[in-house]
Amino acid sequence: MSRADSVGDSASRIEALRDEVRRHDHLYFVLNEPKISDERYDVLMRELRALEAEHPELITPDSPTQRVGERPLEGFTNVQHAVPMLSIDNTYSADELREFDGRVRRGLGDQPFEYVVDPKIDGVAVTLLYENGRLAVAATRGDGRTGDDVTQNLRVLRSVPLRLHGRGWPAVLEARGEVYWPRPEFERTNRERAAAGDEPFKNPRNGTSGTLKQLDPRNVAGRGLAFLCHGFGRIDPFPAGVERHSALFERLRDWGLPTSPHARDCRDIDAVIEFVTEWDVRRRELDYDTDGVVIKLDRLAQRAALGATSKAPRWCIAYKYAAEQAQSRVLSVDLQVGKLGTITPVANLEPVQLAGTTVRRASLHNFDQVSRLDVHVGDVVTVVKAGEIIPQVVGVCATKRPRGAKPIRPPKACPNCGGEVQQDEGGVYLRCINPACPAQLVERLRFFCGRNQMDIEGAGAVLVETLVREGLVSGYADLYGLHAQRKTLAGLERMGEKSADNLLAGIEASKQRPLARVLAALNIRHVGANTAHLLAEHFGSMKALMDADEEALQEVEGIGPEVAASLRRWFDSDVGRKTVAQLAAAGVNMKQPKSAAPTRDGAVAGKTFVVTGTLANHSRKEIQDRIKRCGGKVASSVSKNTDYLVAGEKAGSKLDKARALGVPVLNEEEIERLLSE
Repeated sequence: MSRADSVGDSASRIEALRDEVRRHDHLYFVLNEPKISDERYDVLMRELRALEAEHPELITPDSPTQRVGERPLEGFTNVQHAVPMLSIDNTYSADELREFDGRVRRGLGDQPFEYVVDPKIDGVAVTLLYENGRLAVAATRGDGRTGDDVTQNLRVLRSVPLRLHGRGWPAVLEARGEVYWPRPEFERTNRERAAAGDEPFKNPRNGTSGTLKQLDPRNVAGRGLAFLCHGFGRIDPFPAGVERHSALFERLRDWGLPTSPHARDCRDIDAVIEFVTEWDVRRRELDYDTDGVVIKLDRLAQRAALGATSKAPRWCIAYKYAAEQAQSRVLSVDLQVGKLGTITPVANLEPVQLAGTTVRRASLHNFDQVSRLDVHVGDVVTVVKAGEIIPQVVGVCATKRPRGAKPIRPPKACPNCGGEVQQDEGGVYLRCINPACPAQLVERLRFFCGRNQMDIEGAGAVLVETLVREGLVSGYADLYGLHAQRKTLAGLERMGEKSADNLLAGIEASKQRPLARVLAALNIRHVGANTAHLLAEHFGSMKALMDADEEALQEVEGIGPEVAASLRRWFDSDVGRKTVAQLAAAGVNMKQPKSAAPTRDGAVAGKTFVVTGTLANHSRKEIQDRIKRCGGKVASSVSKNTDYLVAGEKAGSKLDKARALGVPVLNEEEIERLLSE
């Protein structure tokens, strides 16, 4: 084959890979319908990077591999917004929403009109300018007329398309929205910062704002920020036949821009208020912070007719959920038992209005918090409802304490089963250690059915509570006996024939989950998803795992004495043995499929690596997976058994420990070279 033919074949494959990656980004971020695993996505990206490295002349700025720039900026330049990014007026009550509706009605005369409403993300406002389908400029709101050019930082967000999807997009398209920090990614980053000795971010919004001000986009890439489009600026030419916001946003989704799946069309202000009330609860189910709801006219011509003041449009308004606090009196204290036996004190209060609802209960979190606040039954306390479903007690008015007020003491036995309780060693939580405690059942079942465990579709929190309350389920294995009670199941409140069939199909499908998922679902203390995967990969079957003593368990890289003791304690208990036997009898898979055999030769085989810090060209997971495929082992902490530490930027305490122990430290280029040998 000639050089020209080879380049031509590579060019075709590169473009096919780019299209495939873009398609999966669209499925994941826009349609919320991922079709491949993260591992398969990483395989596509690795192949694309390798081909582009062989043919650098074929690299284009909109390639998915070109999100992260190699050089830090010297500073941010200003961007003048073609259409000002105005602020939105706020309101805090249903009466004020009706006043807004009255102003709209008077402004439009006798014209009929409708609204579109959407939860308001508590993030950082940005605008994305696409020219001929390619991302040209990304900028912050700034003062509304001039913002900072943050194009390099926005390019690293996988939810921001570098090239628009599909066809038919205008030559100039300005999409506006919020950059936000999903809570799971925010918490992961804070854990990593704490482990490295860095100050954790105080909240997702401030953390997002600070991240977008980073001059080096490589510092942005690993933090997991996301973008959601909720508005638009300049569009030229405007799509023919599009007269409503809702219709335009259907086009934006088709073009690859992620938009809110929660937006709703409302025929009148009563429907808007219903949405606002509904979302005061539902917003807490999201994995990002929302501080209100935005209400907009749907018809674009009517927006133009109403216009704007110098500060805000007249056709939209934001309803803000205010973080409120109130005072109430503690009448009594209940003790709740969670899925891992955690005993949480919850105060029963004199009813008080807070954030639009009547509050009768508030969390006291743990008994260390009770002691710190010095809470007594009868005290007047300050209650806050800020982003929590259950309000919290945050202060005590000691001057209003009545005579004879009783202090709140930790229980000496489980309040539900009477079993033994223990304080976490070095921790703040008190736990019931009886694995048969019935109060833990509902919480354990919810977790067992969860997406990252057995992933039983249709088995939500409300249904699980109903199944337990109706006596249909008293343990994990009982779920697999529900087929025999289909008629009863279909007759439950909010079920019906179709929902019952969907649930039973989800239960049947869960039987095929790998051992790692089953093990993670069992709620064994200290055994999360990563630990479960290590154990399942090492032992291969539940029987082999159950037969392993503590010494054998600790032979697994990353399994220490505490985890090993917890596993043995659970497997040696009557409940543990009975649970496994019942699940196996129900047909639940008890084996881990074998991973592809790693390469057993080369410089990496048999060596133990720890990967830390931010790498420039790969995620840590990519490097870890490559090490495993080459026969190496990956550990989470540095020890005398570590052969190499792979360190990127901001490696932190692991780098210090490696140097103290004399563990060789590799940079990204050196591990790449080692993996190629």
